[in-house]
Amino acid sequence: MRIGLTGGIGSGKSTVASALVTLGGALLVDTDAISRDLTRPGGAAMPAILAQFGAAFVTAEGALNRAAMRELAFRDPAAKRALEAILHPMIGAETSRQSARASTGQRVVFDVPLLVESGRWRRLVDRVLVVDCGEETQVARVIARSGLSESAVRAILAQQATRSQRRAAADAVIQNDGLTLEQLKEEVRLLLTSPLL
Repeated sequence: MRIGLTGGIGSGKSTVASALVTLGGALLVDTDAISRDLTRPGGAAMPAILAQFGAAFVTAEGALNRAAMRELAFRDPAAKRALEAILHPMIGAETSRQSARASTGQRVVFDVPLLVESGRWRRLVDRVLVVDCGEETQVARVIARSGLSESAVRAILAQQATRSQRRAAADAVIQNDGLTLEQLKEEVRLLLTSPLL
């Protein structure tokens, strides 16, 4: 079973991913972690990023300057597409390599923040699980954990699929508003016993 896991920023998707591993024995393939690895100092994507965008988008340590790239991608769709053209094939190759490690019968969970936006993941997985919560909850959580301003968080949200778009793509939804950590884990536990996953 190949499960595509997604949700907006601050939805609790990473917590659900961890629960699917600990409670359900799933193999987790985290596309965000793969992207971060590709763009760390010495990461495989950094030579192409430097060549495409220049030194202003690389930190002194040799990693992607995320703040500069985020600002550019928000105002320049062509730059965003150019970055995706570098990263997406590399992420795809590493995703395939990691998922091949699954044991026979083991669930594979692909944690894909932009699953709906990419347009290609739906055909690559058997089920889509969406972690959903209200926008105000998302904003509060992201501000608390990242220190970003409210306007910065709302700008990120504006670039992501809407809640209704994600829910429309879902085979199953976990509603994560007002749940304690234990209640959220219980939602995952119940879902794992259902025919949906």
